[in-house]
Order: sequence, then structure tokens, then C-alpha cells
Amino acid sequence: MSKDVMADLKRDHIVQLLSKGTRVDGRAFDEMRPLTVEINYVLSAEGSARVRLGKTDVLVGIKMMVGSPFPDTPNSGVMTTNAELIPLASETFESGPPDQESIEVSRVIDRGIREGHAVDMKKLCIEAGKEVWIMFLDIHALDFDGNLFDAGNIGALAALKSAIVPAARAGKGEDYPMPISHEPISVTAVKIGEHLLIDPTHDEERVADARLTVATLENGSICAMQKGGSGSLKMDEVFKIIEMSRKRGAEVRAKLSG
Repeated sequence: MSKDVMADLKRDHIVQLLSKGTRVDGRAFDEMRPLTVEINYVLSAEGSARVRLGKTDVLVGIKMMVGSPFPDTPNSGVMTTNAELIPLASETFESGPPDQESIEVSRVIDRGIREGHAVDMKKLCIEAGKEVWIMFLDIHALDFDGNLFDAGNIGALAALKSAIVPAARAGKGEDYPMPISHEPISVTAVKIGEHLLIDPTHDEERVADARLTVATLENGSICAMQKGGSGSLKMDEVFKIIEMSRKRGAEVRAKLSG
């Protein structure tokens, strides 16, 4: 049986369940899967976290080095985000250079953290115009069952909150905690038919018409959005996703602080 036929059958099954008000795994439309977060998972990293969101499992690590700032931001540190999607995590991932999917995952996670000003980058300046801390934020998919955007975002924030700037090792003074300013949390929703579902599984992502990821801050303000999929979203659907993002984002923040 071809993959297209299998996808059609899965979509029909999922849509039938949604019409009855339920999902394949029994969750409510606005319910996230079970979330577990382990910090300091990699002792050799400056900060790290392993996040399990349902069956999606990601490991995030932070490494830092001293380098030169960008010319247009001489008094700010530098952050580089990279997502590794290896075949070990899913049969849909391929080995080799970063593909479109891994690039999109890294960009969406980077945008939420960067535009949410999670880190006070000015406090990562050693000497303006000469030396700053360069931070590498690496996201590794260990097992995949949908929604790498939110699992990676949560892992990135947890890793940042646990990170220590290794100043002593570099001969730049004493170590100090990563200067966290805000806690941007993303929530991803998909549209299947006329139904909106947050935290989609892999099967739900495959049959979705459209996808929207919304990152919000502690006060509920939006710091980043990313639309995916070929389908469209009505204005009231966008507002509904934003409200779900604010609500679930607050719950995730409470869990990370607990």
C-alpha cells in the first residue's frame, strides 16, 4: 500500500475522531502531552536539558567560547542555534547536511528565544567591539513523534536557565549564571479540517492543513509567530491559537520553575 493511500486512511481516521470531539491518543484539542524536563543532563556542557513531550524526545546542549562580536552589535554576545534531526530519531529523517525541515526547526526555536529576549546578550559582552561570549545552542532529536518546535523551545529555555558562563576557564573572571531576562514559551497548533489541535503528534502533523507556532512571554505578549502548511487560518482561529499559547505557556513556565 502506497504512502499516499496510508496518509489518506490516517487522515480519514483522525478526522472521524475529531468530529466526535476526541483525538487518537484521547487528549482534548487544547491539551498537551505529558511533559518531563531533566536539566544538567550533559555534564560537559555549559547548560543542558532533556525534554520528553509525549513520545518526542529532545536533548539540548549549550557550549560557549570567547570570540568577536558582530560589527552592528559590538557590545552584545552572539547566539547560534542548530537542530540535528538524525535517522535514529525517525524514519522520516535523512542523514547528511541540514535539510529544509531541520533548518525550519532551528529558525523557529531561535526566533522565539531571540525575539523573546530570553538572554540579556549585553551581559555576554567582555570588551565592547573586541570580545564577547559566543553561545552555541544545539538541539538533538532523539525520538520523534511530532512537535519538535515546542519540545526544542522548552529544552532550549531549560538549558539556558541552568547554564553557567565559564568565565574562569577562559581567564575572564569568575563564572556566573546565564543572564536570563525572559522566558518565551512556544505553543504549536495545527488545523485539520475545521479543528484546531495543540501539540500535534507526527500523524496529526502529516495530515494537517495548516500549522501555527506562537511564542509568548510572561505577560502574555507575543514575541514570535511562524505559519506552516499550505492551508489558511481565519483571523478568529489565529486569535484562538494565541489564547491557547498564553494559557499553556504559563503552565510550562510554572513547571520549569517548580
